[in-house]
Amino acid sequence: MFYSTDENRHGLAHDPFKAIVSPRPIGWIGSRGSDGSINLAPYSFFNAVSDRPKLVMFSSSGRKHSFRNASETGEFTCNFVSRHLIDKMNASSAAVPYGVDEFVLAGLTPSRGELVAAPYVAEAFAVLECKVTEIIEPKSLSGEPSENVMVFGQVVGIHIDEAILREGRIDMALAQPIARLGYMDYSDSSEVFELFRPKV
Repeated sequence: MFYSTDENRHGLAHDPFKAIVSPRPIGWIGSRGSDGSINLAPYSFFNAVSDRPKLVMFSSSGRKHSFRNASETGEFTCNFVSRHLIDKMNASSAAVPYGVDEFVLAGLTPSRGELVAAPYVAEAFAVLECKVTEIIEPKSLSGEPSENVMVFGQVVGIHIDEAILREGRIDMALAQPIARLGYMDYSDSSEVFELFRPKV
């Protein structure tokens, strides 16, 4: 099958785009508003952008609470979503009014960052503390701005729970990262294997 996305007539029960672009890591974004309120929300449009400098990005469909807080304060955290936190991550995704504390809603412990004032999930195996470097409003082919905003942040500090470290590396079988697939599907690292690049 083939379909043009300008009309999006795929004939399927659900739009397959996000199922094709998968798996996607989950950016579990912790932030603090200029009013002092704290927020926690998962974003499946999230990823690492570069290693030098260490940059990450999350994309918000509309100006949601995480975007508002990150743009106001210039800071946010990315919390590692592992299998043991999946239900709490899901609870934090509830659409609640601004100022409602999702840490309380999900039964999680907020901790203040070492280098940023944004909160992070104390129960997470790893956390990235980030400072905003730029915010972009992506445009369509016609040049019109979309309803999305992309927040880029430089990682200034990293927390790692030593319980997931083995022989100087994060053991992904222990960390069990969760990925977002299409629709309402998620996956974990039930099988972990190494694959080395070929040498020419």
